[in-house]
Amino acid sequence: MAPLDGITVLDLTRVLSGPYCTMLLADMGARVIKVEQPGRGDDTRAWGPPFLYPSAPRPRAGGPDGGESAYFLSINRNKESVTLDFKHPEGRAVLDRLIAKSDVLVENFRPGTLTKLGLDHQTLAGRYPRLVYCSISGFGHSGPRWKEAGYDAIMQAEGGLMSITGAADGPPYRLGVAIVDIVSGMFAAYGIALALFARERTGRGQEVDLAMLDATVALLTYQAGNYFASGQVPARLGNRHPSIVPYETFAASDGEFVLAVGNDDQWRLFCQVAALPDDARFATNRQRVTSYEQLRPFVADPLRTKPRQYWIDRLTAAGVPCGSVRNFQELFADPQIAAREMIARVEHATIGQLQALGVPVKLSDTPGSVRTPPPTLGQHTDSVLERDLGLSGDAIAALRRQQVI
Repeated sequence: MAPLDGITVLDLTRVLSGPYCTMLLADMGARVIKVEQPGRGDDTRAWGPPFLYPSAPRPRAGGPDGGESAYFLSINRNKESVTLDFKHPEGRAVLDRLIAKSDVLVENFRPGTLTKLGLDHQTLAGRYPRLVYCSISGFGHSGPRWKEAGYDAIMQAEGGLMSITGAADGPPYRLGVAIVDIVSGMFAAYGIALALFARERTGRGQEVDLAMLDATVALLTYQAGNYFASGQVPARLGNRHPSIVPYETFAASDGEFVLAVGNDDQWRLFCQVAALPDDARFATNRQRVTSYEQLRPFVADPLRTKPRQYWIDRLTAAGVPCGSVRNFQELFADPQIAAREMIARVEHATIGQLQALGVPVKLSDTPGSVRTPPPTLGQHTDSVLERDLGLSGDAIAALRRQQVI
């Protein structure tokens, strides 16, 4: 048994924030029915290269030239794909029947788009009072900017993240993954779980209004706290920490590693390992923060004399937090990743064996799992319409002739 066994999620999302949210729910046992546009599907099915192709002739997949986008594959496991044009009257009738059988509806259309179709929360709540309705958007459904679309890079910029990311003397940078999309999906899944828990007590569903800008602001945590306390706008510091020193990357003789000295005891242990003198200027974290310009060469110069592993072995043994800056090849070769089951393998319908990331939340009694691969476009259309809605083969064929599915 998984925590969300018996919960059905109707997924009207695409790209990243919404699909990431529904993947998290699916990992924990929810049945997720992903509704996609006939003939095209989720936008990310066309995002590449890279695309993965069958190693032997198989039924044609949903991506270009029969290939499957690695981007799409990374965030759509454990789902069923149904193609459905719900702007068509017949398609809308099918969608209404699917909503009636669902516990949760998730959408990330631009605000106002689904209102025109009568698929907004206010309209559906009267017909389906137990439905949990989650809407992910750029700015939420209130405030002066509610109509604007949301994109990850824009949110990283306008949400303050880029202003504190990058070298002090360089331009602002976005993170190497679409962190706002991902954390918005995480917050949305959290909100849905809370709404489902509340429904057990009240018998009523509710709306989860998740704004990407809100999610970005929530990430600012101690940087925002520093600003509130001091009134000073945080600056870009590269890999430095504004309140803990030394807490950043340093160069060893063969590459970069991270040193994370979190308290004064760890500082003294570090100095012992690095054979540094007991300097009263740096005895406390406050002193190390205020004397950073003097401390940086004091620490950096001896670290350049030995390779990374030399320092990591000795610092780890002494109880000083540190770690190598690893590329993906180094990361995924770590036996710790295998021990924690963070690489899963599933058999995809067209490309064969597929590697996927594992489930990070480990529950002792009701664990989640990677059970099924990401679906090909419309892979489950017929089975869902027949099994869940009782449509006959002739009725399904008629919908296909009308290009409804």
